[in-house]
Amino acid sequence: VQLQASGGGLVQPGGSLRLSCAASGFTFSNYHMYWVRQAPGKDHEWVSTISGGGSHTNYINSVKGRFTISRDNAKNTLYLQMNTLSSEDSAAYFCAASRKFITFNAPWRTGRSEYEYWGQGTLVTVSS
Repeated sequence: VQLQASGGGLVQPGGSLRLSCAASGFTFSNYHMYWVRQAPGKDHEWVSTISGGGSHTNYINSVKGRFTISRDNAKNTLYLQMNTLSSEDSAAYFCAASRKFITFNAPWRTGRSEYEYWGQGTLVTVSS
């Protein structure tokens, strides 16, 4: 099983990035997918969820209207389109998978043990 996140980088405030997560080794469409981030010195924070079929999505309040999660089950790939980025979005972003549709509440903390599969992170740095 592998979850390979990519697409991170350095971007100016107000800019955009699109993260991708390529999945292999499991039946991608059977799993709900998650984006989780971890800023330096902070706990992991849930960012967004998409159901296996792609019809249901959830977002942490701070990214609503700016981030869009999507998936292409034919390509076994998860995406996160991030617009209007700010320094508060700077973090390592991880993709994760679970057959459970996990819901989150403030303070939005999460951890690897909640998921069946967890990928390596891709670093997003928002700075001028």
